[in-house]
Amino acid sequence: MITVRKSVEHDLAMNHATGRSLFLNDLPPLAAELVVHLVGSPIPKGQLLTIDKTAALKHPGVVAIFTAADVPGALHFGVIRADEAFLALDNVEYVGQPLAVIAAETEEAAIAAESLLLLDLRNEDPVFTIEEAIARDEWLGEEKKIERGDCVHGLDTAELRLDGVLSIGGQEHCYLETQAALAEPDPAGGIRLKSSTQHPTEIQTITAAMLGIGMHQVVVEAFPMGGAFGGKETQAAIPALASALVAHHTRRPARISLSRRTDMNMTGKRHDYQVLWQAGFDHEGCIHALDIQFYSNGGSTTDLSPAVLERSLLHATNAYYIPNVCIRGRVCRTNLPSNTAFRGFGAPQAVAAMENIIEAIAVKLGRGALEIRITNCYSVPGRDVTPYGQRLKTTMLPGLMREAVERAGYAERRLAIEQFNRTSLTHCKGISLLPVNFGISFTQTFLNQANALVNLYLDGTIQVSTGATEMGQGSNTKIRQLIAREFGVPLERVRVMPTSTEKNHNTSPTAASVSTDLNGMAALDAARKILFRLRQVAAKILGRGGTLDPGSLRFENECVFLSGDREPAMTLANLARRAHSARVDLGARGFYWTPGLNFDWTTGQGNPFRYFTAGCAVSEVCIDRSTGFVEVEQVDILMDTGFSINPGIDRGQIIGGFVQGMGWALREELSYENGRLTSNSLSTYKIPTIRDIPEVFNVTLATNPDPDCLVGAKGVGEPPLVLGLSVWTAVQHALSHISPGATRRLDLPATPERVLMEIHRLQASSKNVAPGLEGRISTPQG
Repeated sequence: MITVRKSVEHDLAMNHATGRSLFLNDLPPLAAELVVHLVGSPIPKGQLLTIDKTAALKHPGVVAIFTAADVPGALHFGVIRADEAFLALDNVEYVGQPLAVIAAETEEAAIAAESLLLLDLRNEDPVFTIEEAIARDEWLGEEKKIERGDCVHGLDTAELRLDGVLSIGGQEHCYLETQAALAEPDPAGGIRLKSSTQHPTEIQTITAAMLGIGMHQVVVEAFPMGGAFGGKETQAAIPALASALVAHHTRRPARISLSRRTDMNMTGKRHDYQVLWQAGFDHEGCIHALDIQFYSNGGSTTDLSPAVLERSLLHATNAYYIPNVCIRGRVCRTNLPSNTAFRGFGAPQAVAAMENIIEAIAVKLGRGALEIRITNCYSVPGRDVTPYGQRLKTTMLPGLMREAVERAGYAERRLAIEQFNRTSLTHCKGISLLPVNFGISFTQTFLNQANALVNLYLDGTIQVSTGATEMGQGSNTKIRQLIAREFGVPLERVRVMPTSTEKNHNTSPTAASVSTDLNGMAALDAARKILFRLRQVAAKILGRGGTLDPGSLRFENECVFLSGDREPAMTLANLARRAHSARVDLGARGFYWTPGLNFDWTTGQGNPFRYFTAGCAVSEVCIDRSTGFVEVEQVDILMDTGFSINPGIDRGQIIGGFVQGMGWALREELSYENGRLTSNSLSTYKIPTIRDIPEVFNVTLATNPDPDCLVGAKGVGEPPLVLGLSVWTAVQHALSHISPGATRRLDLPATPERVLMEIHRLQASSKNVAPGLEGRISTPQG
């Protein structure tokens, strides 16, 4: 009976495909349930003087309106720093910041009441961009730094030197299900919350603090989500708090479900970045020194921005060994919604910066970018240590790159593209291979822990509860497979229960590509405790008066077998009943914490990751020179997944992650007007559609098992998104044919407008040096 390393259907796949899935807002209304509505600030920065509720409260159907004065406990919350107000008290910091919570019988009544509220606000001068924040000395936290070698000397003595600037745009999470929560008061004075969240414990913690009660009085159930991508790690907080506040004061159930426009307006995004860099290298393309400075747009409060920036610094050199580096970063404070976690968590921005540097060096030297990547790739001992001092256990990247080149037919296709570009007057093509070396673990060491509850029932069926939340990534399916294998039962005999804080306490968020690792190991720990007890019972029953080694028993096909026997000695259900009769516990809690992790930001050194997931993508694009529109024609991905628990789910994660990264690289552009998001609908914000998927899309799973991974399987949730940047570097290769040798600057995203402007600039350029900061090249003196 094989239940792992098998493409088992996702638990919810059929329900999703047929429309039978129930998300939080699909649950039928409860008796006396109230509608919760948030009133957002119309200005980006200023003072909140008064809110007059008189007329609004008189509107039919309005039950109550709550402001900051009605919060019984803590008004401010935050994972890293409690600097975000649930409801504005004196100051407003961004357009859409909640000022009041309306509780009404209907949505129509709530919306009408909002229009009757009288707000007295005094405008102040806002900050929106990274450049403005730097000029006005607006920061969220201190500068972080990682250094190795002597970067100044390395730059001064390099044969060649380049410097540049790269602007990287943000990204909307665009989950299918918007932020939602349903709160019910319980008779003991507590609150039960159903929340569309990746982090039930955070919701429990801040709800208890806001209401001024203990965490033991708040139960949070994480309902299966219709997507999240990091957007429901901290951003689920305010909707949950709003519904809990209404339920607490009215003693009635209260539900909130944001409209798409409201959700996009008030929630944070992927951080936009400004990156300044200098690189010193030789005529062979080997990089000897890199000085790189990251500035991220954190928005109005801290949220997770420092942790996101830290991961950027940890991934700043991607797959490459550079002996002398100075990597710095700082978070800017602006008057926008607080930017937050997004799939990749700062690594995609860092990899984009590094790969842009590779492209610039290739242009200067007149070499292929792939050659530069291979030259600098982590490889032999001595060139297998990260800038922060962590040694790679294996250096499989060069082999992966060679295999990816061969599988994709890279050399032949590149020659064909060069021929095409010499003859086509209307289009130009490009191809690029991009590697990724993605660290797997939470960079906050204490988060790398999990607990699980496993119950074996008298009929031989099993329930599993873990702290992992299900948002479509398939963690629950993989954990079912692991437990089914452990007990030797078919998959349908195992059920993974909805995540709840009353069953799994003090949990870490479902994020960082480690949820299956952490929660799967905890579940296995619990299962093995039960199986140990069962073996003792079975050994006594089957020993026939002699001594039987409990370890010689095996569990297969819902039965217990003696060593070497082909016929079962008894069924698992029978053994469970016999154990129960003997008063043996058939339930167990499991716990797991990831060993070997450490990092010190005062020195910028340590081992923040348990292992690395590596992969390569080869992407081919075609650009319409008259419009700048980029069509992705073919993608070939080779991803090291180790001994995949479920190859089908991993393949789906790889494809989905790549397409999400491709959308960020080419189409998804956030636009604001005086701090108000104008790309706040799916008609103005362009996510990839089925028409954008390349006609040829090949995915190959490489098997390089790591003994430090869960049953040899590696996390693959986030690394594939980074590979989506290969379409952007392919666009850069295509543009190189328009004006060979000319310096390019192609910021992210490479929208048709941006690509077209770069085409026109390259066509008009007769020099190799572009204006401004980027692209300057010098030969050091002396």
